[in-house]
Amino acid sequence: MFISMIDLHTHTTASDGQYSPRELMQKAAEKSISVLAITDHDTVAGLEEGAQAAQEYGITFVPGIELNIQRPGCEFHLLGLGLQTISASMRDIIQFLMDSRNERNQFVVSKMNEDGIDVTLEQIQSEFPGQVLGRPHFAAWLEEHSIVRHRQQAFDKYLARGRPWHVERVGANLDESIQAIYDSGGIPVLAHPMSLYLSWTKLEPVLVDFHERGILGMECFHPGARVGECLRLEEIARRLGFFVTAGSDFHGEKVRADRKPGHTCGGKKIDDRFWLEELKPALEARQKP
Repeated sequence: MFISMIDLHTHTTASDGQYSPRELMQKAAEKSISVLAITDHDTVAGLEEGAQAAQEYGITFVPGIELNIQRPGCEFHLLGLGLQTISASMRDIIQFLMDSRNERNQFVVSKMNEDGIDVTLEQIQSEFPGQVLGRPHFAAWLEEHSIVRHRQQAFDKYLARGRPWHVERVGANLDESIQAIYDSGGIPVLAHPMSLYLSWTKLEPVLVDFHERGILGMECFHPGARVGECLRLEEIARRLGFFVTAGSDFHGEKVRADRKPGHTCGGKKIDDRFWLEELKPALEARQKP
C-alpha cells in the first residue's frame, strides 16, 4: 500500500539551505512529497516564493519558521508551523535574532582575522547574496577558498563548540517566541528535543514546563536521533499531551548529505499521519472562532 510522504522541517537558501524555495518544492514534487513545511532559521523570507511554487506543484504548503531560543548549554529550537500572517511581535523577534546573528558573525570573522585569514564579513556575505549567514556558510567559504578540504572539517577544526572560532548564539526569549507564533496564527512545536542535551530523567519535567507555557507539539522524529529514542519521545509526548510531528531537517546534500527530504530517523519515510492525524487537526482547532 502506498503511503504519502510529507516533511514538516526543511530549509532553503533564505537561511542556510542549498536550494531556493522553488527548487526545494520541485525536489519535493519529484520525491512525491504531498505536504511540505519551510522552516528557515530566524526568517520568513522564503515563504512567499515557497507558497507560490507549492501551488504550482500541487503540494500542500505549511508556512513555518525555526527560532533559536536562549537556553545555556544546548541547542533549543522552536518551530512555528502553519503561520497565517507575520505579526509585529514575530517581526520584532526576527529582527532581534538577525541583529544578534550579525554580531556573532562579526566575532567569528574577527577570530579568523586573528588567525591570519584576511577577510571581511561583507566579503563572505557577497558570496551568499540574499542568505542569512550562519556557520554552514562559513564552512562553505572555507572549503571554497581551500582553507579546509571539506565542510565538516571546518566544523571539526574551527566552528564547532569548543573549537577556536566558535561563538555562542544569542537566542530569543521562549515565552515571547511562543506568543509571537500564536500572534502569527501558527502553533509552537519543540524541534529535535534530543538537542536539549538532557538525560531522560531531566527531560520530562522540562517538557512538562514547555507544554504548560504553550508549546503544543513535539518533533519526536528527527534524523539526528536514533529510532529507539524517537519512539520513546513519542511515548512521552502522548503522555504529556503534545501532538507529534516528524521532519527531515533537510538543508541540501552539500550541507548534510545524510539527510533526505521526506525521510527522518533511521532513513524512514515520513508518512502522512503526522499531517492528517497530528498537525492538521491542531491547526484547524486553532483557527476555529
